Amino acid sequence: MPTYAISTAKDLTAEQRAGIVASITAIHAVEATAPRYFVQIIFNRVEPGSIFIGGEPASPDHVWVRADIRAGRTREQKARMLRRIMAETSGILGISEQDVWVYISDIPALSVLEFGHVLPEPGEEEQWLAALPSALREKLRQAA
Repeated sequence: MPTYAISTAKDLTAEQRAGIVASITAIHAVEATAPRYFVQIIFNRVEPGSIFIGGEPASPDHVWVRADIRAGRTREQKARMLRRIMAETSGILGISEQDVWVYISDIPALSVLEFGHVLPEPGEEEQWLAALPSALREKLRQAA
């Protein structure tokens, strides 16, 4: 958690994927003040011609970014995340900002289990990390 799912009919290069991964990971770490090791990004390629808006085919450049994040972020934090993800993704892909749609959904931390443990509330990550088995704790610290 958070999990960012990027869906598009575009063929993304490895370089574009790496750019999006670096961008979203950094944005989430800064704006949501969360450890980088929590950020997951999944790319979903959809069949061209299978995305519709208002009953009409969407632009072939259209990209959806769906984020499930732990509840507890302010409206301002989420607004900054939305705008930055839109702007940076459009820049990385060389497409219009209007073709990047971003959704953020809040999920209570108590509803998520990762790494074999229920996730902490925002701001309680260090205590949560300290209670993990040492091998897992070290692995996560290296990813930070």
